[in-house]
Amino acid sequence: MPDKKEFEKYRRHKRRRQNIIRATIHLFVWMGAAVLYYMGFSIFFDTPTEYLLRHSTDALRDEYAVLSQRYDSLEVVLGNLEARDRSVFHTLFESEPYEYGAETGSHRGTTYEELVSHTTPQLRRSLRQRTLEMEARLESLNGTYRTLQSLIDSIGPGRNSIPAIQPVINKQLALLTASYGMRIHPFYKTLQSHQGVDYTVPEGSRVFATADGVVRDVLSRNSTSGRTVTIDHGNGFETSYSHLSQIDVRKGQRVSRGDIIARSGDTGLSLAPHLHYEVRYNGMRIDPIHYFFMELSPSEYQRLMRIAQSGMQSFD
Repeated sequence: MPDKKEFEKYRRHKRRRQNIIRATIHLFVWMGAAVLYYMGFSIFFDTPTEYLLRHSTDALRDEYAVLSQRYDSLEVVLGNLEARDRSVFHTLFESEPYEYGAETGSHRGTTYEELVSHTTPQLRRSLRQRTLEMEARLESLNGTYRTLQSLIDSIGPGRNSIPAIQPVINKQLALLTASYGMRIHPFYKTLQSHQGVDYTVPEGSRVFATADGVVRDVLSRNSTSGRTVTIDHGNGFETSYSHLSQIDVRKGQRVSRGDIIARSGDTGLSLAPHLHYEVRYNGMRIDPIHYFFMELSPSEYQRLMRIAQSGMQSFD
C-alpha cells in the first residue's frame, strides 16, 4: 500500500514537472514568435511613430527642394543685377564696380564649418531666412537702380563734367597728405580751415583735369596760391589747381577729363612742392575726396580718408 501511494505521488510530481517544462517551452515559443512577428512587421511596415517621422522628413525634403530652387532663381536674378551694376558703372563712372565677393571670401570657410554642424531644421530655417533677406536685398537694389536710371537720364552727357578722378597719379594712395577741414597752417601755426586737399608730389609732376570743362581762369602772377588754373565744368562744378610750376592751358580752352593741364610746383605761399586741389559746387567748396569715385573702390576710399585725416598740417 505504501508503495502504491509513493508511486502515485511520484507520477503526480513527474506530471507537474512535465507541465512546467511544457509551459516553459510554450512560453519561449510564443516569445520567439512575437519577436519574429515584430521584426517582420518592422521590416515591411512602419510603426505610427516611424510613419510620422518618415513623412515629416519627406515634407522637410520637399520644402528644402522648393526653397533651394527658389534660392537658385534668386541667384540668377542677382547675377543679372550685378551685370546691370557693371553696365551702370561703365556708363556713368567709366569704371569697374566694387567686388562684393572679395569682402566675404575670407568668411566662407567659417560659414561652411558652421553649416556642417547644423541640423536639418536649422538648415531649413537658415535657408528660408537667407532667401527672405535676398528678396529684400533684390527689392532694395531694384529701387536703387530705378533711382540711378532716373539720375542718368536727367544728367545725360553732363556726367563727363563731374570731377571724378584724382588730379595726379596716386595709385599707392600715399601722396595725399592733408585733407579738407580744419588743419594747422604751416606758417602761422594756427588751426585754420583748409578747403581742399594737398598732394605732396615732386615739382614738375603732371596735373590732370578731373572732368570735361572750359578753363575759366589762369593765374600766373604772384599770390598766396601761386600759379593757379580754374576750370568751369558746368552743372555748378568748378575745380582749381594751385602752386603750379608750369601752366599748359590758356583761358577759354576746352579740356577733357585726363588732359594734362599743368605741372606741379612750389609757387606762392607753400611749405614744399605740392599740389593744392579744390572742388566747388554752386560756389561752395566741398571735400574733393568724395569725388574720386571713378578710380577708387570703397575700401580704397576708406583707406585714403584714413591717410588724409592722419595729417593735421597743410602745406599752404
